[in-house]
Amino acid sequence: MELILKYFPNLTEHQMKQFEMLKELYEDWNAKINVISRKDIEELYVRHVLHSLGITKILEFKKGSKIMDVGTGGGFPGIPLAIMYPEVEFYLIDVIAKKIKVVQEVAKALELKNVVAEQKRAELVKWNFDFIVSRAVTNMPDFVKWVEDRTVKESKHELKNGILYLKGGDLTEELASFPNATQFNLSDFFSEAFFETKKVVHLPLKFKK
Repeated sequence: MELILKYFPNLTEHQMKQFEMLKELYEDWNAKINVISRKDIEELYVRHVLHSLGITKILEFKKGSKIMDVGTGGGFPGIPLAIMYPEVEFYLIDVIAKKIKVVQEVAKALELKNVVAEQKRAELVKWNFDFIVSRAVTNMPDFVKWVEDRTVKESKHELKNGILYLKGGDLTEELASFPNATQFNLSDFFSEAFFETKKVVHLPLKFKK
């Protein structure tokens, strides 16, 4: 928690309590259903919570926005973002039922009224969103194919509607066919060694009828 407060000192008491609860919740659920590696559960706040919140260093979601988290796994980045933005709607999906079960139970325990979690493939989603977020579930070309028709027409943020993707390493080749993609280095915001190669990639998507 000290780590979260280091970078986000203006949290409400309720948000602080929710973030504090994450460790026990995920340790408990991980013992039943393995959704996070043992190594990573020990580094939950750096490798999962703070990593997820890296998106907020790039863009603050406005009240009433709709965000889809594709391939959410155990709920990242969706759950930490939902805590940070209680007036933003989050739709978390994954193809693995047991992972969605964990996400649903964690959201319930945290009393997150702004989270809906379902077992679903991204290609089958029929609604549109301001942004689609994810953590490296696949390469960018394939990811774009999944979600390219899912943005709303009206843009109300500083960045154009589209993808905010948490990725790592050298993305030159992967992003070669996306000249309008912008990379933001998380090492500019977080000093921990884990973030040295971590990035948020913003890729605007055109609205399609």
